[in-house]
Amino acid sequence: MPEITYLEAITSALRDAMRDDRSVFMIGEDIGHFGGPFGVTKGLIDEFGPERIIDTPIAEEGFVGACMGAAWMGERPIAELQFADFIACCFDAIVTVGAKTHWRSGIKLPMVLRAPYGGGVRGGPFHASSPEGWFVGVAGLKVVAPATVEDAYGLLRSAIDDDDPVLFFEHKGLYRRLKGEAPATGTRTPIGKSIVRRAGSDVTVVTYGSGVDLALRTATAIEGAASVEVIDLRTIWPLDLEPVLESLGKTSRLLVLQEAARSTGAGNLVLSRVAREGFELLDAPPALHAPIDTPVPFAPELEDGYLPSLDSLTRALRDLLDY
Repeated sequence: MPEITYLEAITSALRDAMRDDRSVFMIGEDIGHFGGPFGVTKGLIDEFGPERIIDTPIAEEGFVGACMGAAWMGERPIAELQFADFIACCFDAIVTVGAKTHWRSGIKLPMVLRAPYGGGVRGGPFHASSPEGWFVGVAGLKVVAPATVEDAYGLLRSAIDDDDPVLFFEHKGLYRRLKGEAPATGTRTPIGKSIVRRAGSDVTVVTYGSGVDLALRTATAIEGAASVEVIDLRTIWPLDLEPVLESLGKTSRLLVLQEAARSTGAGNLVLSRVAREGFELLDAPPALHAPIDTPVPFAPELEDGYLPSLDSLTRALRDLLDY
């Protein structure tokens, strides 16, 4: 199969889903002829027209609410937020209405909110945050964060199929940097299933999204000194902890890696559940490697120091292994 980028995998998933099901449509700011701020939807309006690729004003709460109404009536809408930071504008609609509709009424609400998140693109404090942790723990929602080209396609196809609201966090820094074999048309990645990306015996790194590539590169860099097992959560809510506990049965050491600030993200849920369900498996205190609790800096040198890196993760792993 040919090699494609993470961005192209998302575009392919959108195109294939819309070809397969006429109830699938997209809505969001500048997603039509402009193709979205990152070009993910470029060219889709030429095939599907403005009736199914719908440009909107800058009104996140409005078009997310429109998605809920359309899903209520049997459509399968996909909303694109230009930047995940702006998901705050429609937080109430998502957690008060979207998450509870199926539970309180029995009516399915099949909708996907695509949220480009993360740093490394010099977006600064208003265009580079990682707000996925705000939704971890909200009953009725599913939150996914693909880390590979295959999962960018497969998780999106599964999200569009799902009868509950799915928040699809796609990392901006991976769009054009990450490449892989093009998934077969129709491939689905199951929602709610973690996966071991690299086997190891000395320490377990649990991560998701951009953290997976960093963890794998770091594991390769230190493989002569330590054997690192890397687990990709893929779905961060609901959380699949079974592979993590199985891994700790081998390694007895846990490091959770995330790009979200220390007090947010999915990492703290992993740590708390391991403390309750896997405490006796541990030979060292579990570690969290994440940025400090500040907005993402705009200055390049500050952002580079803020985000986890190969050097900072290597130091964190060595500290854990030396305990």
